[in-house]
Amino acid sequence: MNMKKYAIIPIVLLLSSCDVDEMEQTIFVPDASDSHLPAYTEWGYNSFGARYERTYFLATNDIVPCKITVQDGIMTFSLSGRISASSSSHGTYEKMTLYFSFPVGEPMRNYWDLQALHQQTFDLTDPSCEVKMTRDSKTETIELLSGSLFFKRVQLLRINEIDDRAIVSGTFELAFLRHKLPEALTKGRFDLGITSLFYIP
Repeated sequence: MNMKKYAIIPIVLLLSSCDVDEMEQTIFVPDASDSHLPAYTEWGYNSFGARYERTYFLATNDIVPCKITVQDGIMTFSLSGRISASSSSHGTYEKMTLYFSFPVGEPMRNYWDLQALHQQTFDLTDPSCEVKMTRDSKTETIELLSGSLFFKRVQLLRINEIDDRAIVSGTFELAFLRHKLPEALTKGRFDLGITSLFYIP
């Protein structure tokens, strides 16, 4: 696990006018090489996606895509969405949440504290880390074979000269055993606007 200290210089975006309600929605911008995946972006599109075996794990507008909790120096960063054949699939699909838990050296109580994650990479196979998966309300601790979570960029968004949210963008990859069979999530990426985190003292 890479926990190097970084001197964080906040990256501030200035917007003079925007619809905050629209900023809560998930915006899907297709990737140029795989149109079923969202492109990697750093604009707070509340989107994520990964190739999951022969399907896709994707954010959707009817599920809050990310929640973050911090307790006893451990952050749990969760991604919630659906498993489907593509972003345009209709009908039934399976809901899924991934929970990435890892230690954070800096106190984190508010969304602006997330800047400490800027350029941090977590080796998820480290014993101090844990990954869980919930599929249709059943939670499983999966056996990781390999895995990484990279917070490539964390920046503050300002609206009318007031801090509004942190934009958290990065990538992830997982290989694991589930029911004793190997599975993998590849080409994972996320671009999330975070307005709060849950700090549990």
